[in-house]
Amino acid sequence: MSSSLCVLGLGYIGLPTASIFATKGRQVLGVDVVPSVVEIINSGRIHIQEPDLDVLVRAAVQSGYLKAALKPAAADTFIIAVPTPFSVTASGARVPDLKYVEAAARSVAPVVAAGNLIILESTSPVGTTEKIKVWIDDELSKLGRKVDGLLYAHCPERILPGQMLKELVSNDRICGGLTPEASEKSKALYEIFCTAQIFLTDARTAELAKLTENAFRDVNIAFANELSLICDRLDINVWELIRLANRHPRVKILSPGPGVGGHCIAVDPWFIIDAAPAEARLMRTAREVNDGKPHHVIAQVHAAAGKDAVVACLGLAFKANVDDLRESPAVEIAEQLAAAGLKVLAVEPHVTALPKVLQGRAELVSLADALARASVVVLLVDHRAFAGLTLAQLAGKKLIDTRGVVRA
Repeated sequence: MSSSLCVLGLGYIGLPTASIFATKGRQVLGVDVVPSVVEIINSGRIHIQEPDLDVLVRAAVQSGYLKAALKPAAADTFIIAVPTPFSVTASGARVPDLKYVEAAARSVAPVVAAGNLIILESTSPVGTTEKIKVWIDDELSKLGRKVDGLLYAHCPERILPGQMLKELVSNDRICGGLTPEASEKSKALYEIFCTAQIFLTDARTAELAKLTENAFRDVNIAFANELSLICDRLDINVWELIRLANRHPRVKILSPGPGVGGHCIAVDPWFIIDAAPAEARLMRTAREVNDGKPHHVIAQVHAAAGKDAVVACLGLAFKANVDDLRESPAVEIAEQLAAAGLKVLAVEPHVTALPKVLQGRAELVSLADALARASVVVLLVDHRAFAGLTLAQLAGKKLIDTRGVVRA
């Protein structure tokens, strides 16, 4: 069983993972390329918002089991938890961008030793774990090092922002090794804190399993979003329609929204589409429906807004009750409205500053201020802070409620 770990990437996945191992008595070095992140964590604080994570990190740092640094050091296990975005080609195709994974893999080559376990947690295209082996072997060759018996596995996370610490422990996991030994050793590692079942498979199946989970959700959200477009065309209340349709014992339609955001659902299906473009027809269509939904909302705002309209965008996060703005359709909508010359008031109770794309183009205000000043209100995120809104409070204003939150 591994006694020391090096976790590369101290974001929404890496930091909770590093901290929970540390609180279980394992010596953990967390690595991040951003100096301010390293400094914040070494002071026992956090740079992201997640319930109870600050308590966990503080305990891990104060115990001496968690330290942060800019470069990796020798350890028994290396866990790679860095971003895996996509890039857009000149033809408009979305292709996986593995530069952060490759950089992380190559960075451990100077310090790996025989028998070390290298785990990829980052959600990645099929075959990435094999590429990590190739990259590390290549780097070892450049360094003139010969290291035998390295083990490689893909062990994707399944945790939800806002419930990360609970789900890190209680959700089932998949451990997919390049060899059975790597799978088994990975399972033994996660059994340190995981109370749920841990399933063994090969690396390629594990990689596709995680992508499949998020593509499944994307397709189901696209169905709801397409229904909302149909209902707008036919002048039908989509929320009433879904409530009634869901009375069928085998129907569970999700709630529509302004699009799909976050680093997972809005990104991962493209990895499958890129790998099998001729076969992934449904997934491609779902992505197009969900990516197109923000443009529909923008068109609704323009139809409702006058020339000198003040538009309040309620919510910027990609989902309710978190501060995560990655791939957020709400940010895209606010940005496009500001670019069109409308006065945009952004209400996001979970952040203290606007994202760069909105700085100087929109104003971050309180809900009360936005309601007092706006002529058009666009509810984009169903934060708890907006749950009590009523039509009476919005009297005299144009309302576009993409989440079905506002009540009579």
